[in-house]
Amino acid sequence: MPELDYAKAMAEFLIRHHSRQLRSIVLSPDPKLHYPLHIDFAELFDENPPVASLVFSQPAEYLLHFDKAALWAHKIVLENLDAGEKGTEKKFIHVRINVNGSPLEFSETFPRIGHVRVRHRGILLTLKGTVIRSGAVKMYEGERMYRCRKCKHEFPVYPELESRNTIALPSFCPSERPKPCEGTRFDCVDETTICHDYQEIKIQESTQVLGVGVIPRSIPVILMDDLVDVVKAGGDVIITGLLTAKWSPDLKDVRSNLDPVLIANNVRRTNELKSDIDIPNDIMMTFKQFWSDFKDAPLKGRNTILRGVCPQVFGLFTVKLAVALTLIGGVQHVDASGTKIRGESHLLLVGDPGTGKSQFLKFAAKLSNRSVITTGLGSTSAGLTVTAVKDGGEWMLEAGALVLADGGLCCIDEFDSMREHDRATIHEAMEQQTISVAKAGLVTTLSTRTIVFGATNPKGQYDRDQSLSVNTALSGPLLSRFDIVLVLLDTKNPEWDEVVSSHILAEEKLKTHEDSDSIWTLAMLRKYINFVKGYFKPLLTTEAEEVISSYFQLQRRSATDNAARTTIRMLESLIRLAQAHARLMFRNEVTRLDAIMAILCMESSMTTSAIVDSFGNALHSNFTENPDEEYTKQEKMILEKLGLIDEPFMR
Repeated sequence: MPELDYAKAMAEFLIRHHSRQLRSIVLSPDPKLHYPLHIDFAELFDENPPVASLVFSQPAEYLLHFDKAALWAHKIVLENLDAGEKGTEKKFIHVRINVNGSPLEFSETFPRIGHVRVRHRGILLTLKGTVIRSGAVKMYEGERMYRCRKCKHEFPVYPELESRNTIALPSFCPSERPKPCEGTRFDCVDETTICHDYQEIKIQESTQVLGVGVIPRSIPVILMDDLVDVVKAGGDVIITGLLTAKWSPDLKDVRSNLDPVLIANNVRRTNELKSDIDIPNDIMMTFKQFWSDFKDAPLKGRNTILRGVCPQVFGLFTVKLAVALTLIGGVQHVDASGTKIRGESHLLLVGDPGTGKSQFLKFAAKLSNRSVITTGLGSTSAGLTVTAVKDGGEWMLEAGALVLADGGLCCIDEFDSMREHDRATIHEAMEQQTISVAKAGLVTTLSTRTIVFGATNPKGQYDRDQSLSVNTALSGPLLSRFDIVLVLLDTKNPEWDEVVSSHILAEEKLKTHEDSDSIWTLAMLRKYINFVKGYFKPLLTTEAEEVISSYFQLQRRSATDNAARTTIRMLESLIRLAQAHARLMFRNEVTRLDAIMAILCMESSMTTSAIVDSFGNALHSNFTENPDEEYTKQEKMILEKLGLIDEPFMR
């Protein structure tokens, strides 16, 4: 098929399927802007397979034809405008190919960044990753006209990306005359230079899809025109484009290589939505039916869900409840002055070796859509926050763990191994949910709406007579930022040891039946957590407010040796935990039950309890047979201690 026929077929396709987009471009007032025209590759493949296959196999040539066809199509739409409508002719329209739901989502054309090879060069390639570096927007010379001095023939010259955007003039005049001109001297035609916006970013493959010991690979990506500044460091993206290469910078005594680079055609952000898990209607009906079945015993239903949290660890009810509440979180509140009170909760597990802390960390990372796992020894302040790097004579910021986990979960194991200076850097990230940077002349603030889940060993033998700060060597300001701090002590308890050993030894026999026992698999738990976070925005009832306020005042009066934990942040933590429990219970209001469960979680995280003197070690907490009856006893005891048993609204 001749080139003109391809352009005609492309233009007809655009007018037939994308007339609305073309019409909005025509009616836009600015003729100098670069306009994107989004098309689905699956739609093109269904209608015109030959054109689709050429766009895939020769994108450098046929995407240019598509852009020309888009200009042609928009002129046709402009001519056919209704009377009274005013349109302007545009100079730049770029066709952006969306491969979502098309055959190009197969592994050959959608490889991991670490699996990009020479065979992928020159085809329409799609890569998925996280933006770790975002460069400044520059100006790029995309085309310049030259005139032959001998025959006055004018021709365009395009810069070569492989040779770092240098312009190479032809050896002879390229005029297609019967008698060759053979001129070798050319002049640049004034005011014919076409410039584009140009930005380089770097994307890295997600650590969640990598095996142990695999180093995550990265690749630079070039964004041009309407694609610049659409992503920022820490964003998850799927980029479709053309894989090419460019020479590495000249360095003394270093051999130059061709570095792979992706010229982006389309950028799709995957973490703009709160979750990338689509929850179908039948799953929602399953959730509603589940709670309908447990209408008379809601806490039993809650415990059924909690059994699905880290099922390989026996018991530890308190820890599983704390992990679930932390991942669900509360509702972010913005007051009249614009000050934000965070909705994300933070959790710290302090415990002896072998108490399952790392197991919970890894399971929580699987439950979260976006997670980064690091260890205290392997983390520096720059690695946690942001690094300033020099690239090609220009300083850029490279995102660290907390920025990459924005909107997700950051797990820090061996929290005590971090240096004091490095621990201090996460104070602002945990409370204000931002990181302020002043490095190498770059002064900025980055967003870190991140749940921090830490695990640490006590400093030596845990001393119950000392405060948490002394036992963990963590400062008071840092401890106050954690909503829940659970202490897991491996004390000798013969009955507990017998139950746990029996469970572990019997695990092999039960493995074949585990899948059919419960609907709360890892995938279902992920969907449930995402659904309740997006669907419910619980508000506090008067009863819940009364209980939380009374408990906070009691803690402030009684806490003489634990001042680090009983700050005003503790009141905010109680509200967040109560809201999270209401969400877990599939409700849109915080009742007295949620407030009391938040108090029980807070009591578990206190070294000296103000109410429940014998709540016990969190490590030895197990699921009770009848939690609703157990709760009635706990509620009565707590209300008596708070002096609320005679209130008129109490039963």
